[in-house]
Amino acid sequence: MDDIFKFNSLLNFNILLTLGFVIISFLSCQQRKSADNSIFINDKSLSCHTTIETSRGKEFLNEKYLKHIDAIIPNLTKSADMTGMVAIKGGKFSMGGDNVEGFEGMPNTALAQADEFPKHEVQVSDFWMDDHEVTVGEFREFVNATGYITVAELDVDWEELKKQVPEGTPKPSDAMLKAGALVFHFITPEENHQSLENWWTYTPGASWRNPDGKNVDIESILNMPVTQVSWYDALAYAKWVGKRLPTEAEFEYALRGGKNNNMYPWGNEKLVENKIYYGNFLQGEFPISNTGKDGYILTSPVKSFPSTAYGLYDIAGNVWEWTNDWYSAKYYKELADNNQVAIDPPGPDRCFEVYDPNAVNKTVRGGSFLCSDSWCSGYRNSRRMRLSPDTGMQHLGFRCVRNTKKN
Repeated sequence: MDDIFKFNSLLNFNILLTLGFVIISFLSCQQRKSADNSIFINDKSLSCHTTIETSRGKEFLNEKYLKHIDAIIPNLTKSADMTGMVAIKGGKFSMGGDNVEGFEGMPNTALAQADEFPKHEVQVSDFWMDDHEVTVGEFREFVNATGYITVAELDVDWEELKKQVPEGTPKPSDAMLKAGALVFHFITPEENHQSLENWWTYTPGASWRNPDGKNVDIESILNMPVTQVSWYDALAYAKWVGKRLPTEAEFEYALRGGKNNNMYPWGNEKLVENKIYYGNFLQGEFPISNTGKDGYILTSPVKSFPSTAYGLYDIAGNVWEWTNDWYSAKYYKELADNNQVAIDPPGPDRCFEVYDPNAVNKTVRGGSFLCSDSWCSGYRNSRRMRLSPDTGMQHLGFRCVRNTKKN
């Protein structure tokens, strides 16, 4: 899967503006199908860390990565440590897009998208959540203890890749087969604003240690959110610390901070009307410039902005965050059609994209330093994005959750 992704990340960007889903999605060349067409989902017990062994559809994930995760032994000290976690009292809430009075004149990209509907009732159990995104320093401790190697640090094996791409596909250049990840750069006003290839560049050598590919001194970024990490990498870290990735429902519940039907974690005050900065978002014209009026052009150190009502930092903005769920554009409708409150929904049992029935994407939430109303409004409570689980990007990280004892 990593080989497919790295090849296609250069050749196969997909821009879905016509569907209203402004996303970056990197497609696999081919997807294997089982008899029931199912795709991996974690078992519904959502135990302390993700349980791969008992999961349906495991065959759709990269076996090499799963073996790496299986080999990780949870750190007992970390597994018992609640430092830096916030207790979130569960409850019922309305999950999905909000249409709030006074927002009618906003750009379409600033408003709820089709996959955020219909709103539906969800019950979430009590859980603990990291109060900030996992940092470079925390991830380095994990790597030093386990010797773990992330997806972005592995070269592409062309002989293996040839088995998974259409026959006759020419071998890419050696540079395209080197370990690396996607790095963002601003473009000039004259360049095509709709071509993601203009502002995302596959950069050999970019990784969690070197997120922009410029060999920055790692000691200077230890308090930054770790980026260039795939869903697999996040899963591996979560297992080591005795935690798991949040469900999409838990993430939105946490974003809302106990209040229903608000556009943002801070309420319904538009960004342009804010008297303070609630998070690390883009000010300027995407993807041409960021004025940095909030103090930052790219990522910011964790806890640089006020916390939410639940005491969570950067849950909106800074970097997108992996959730455990597969992405499905029709999942909300399926839940709503049941006419029942969805209790701790674990996400769909397969990925579903309107544009590609073979897509395999995980949901990411919370927005990043690149988000603005004119592009993706990822800081909205209900905004959904998705990426292939082997993706590594400069604006993509994660945080973990843990069940309460009674769960």
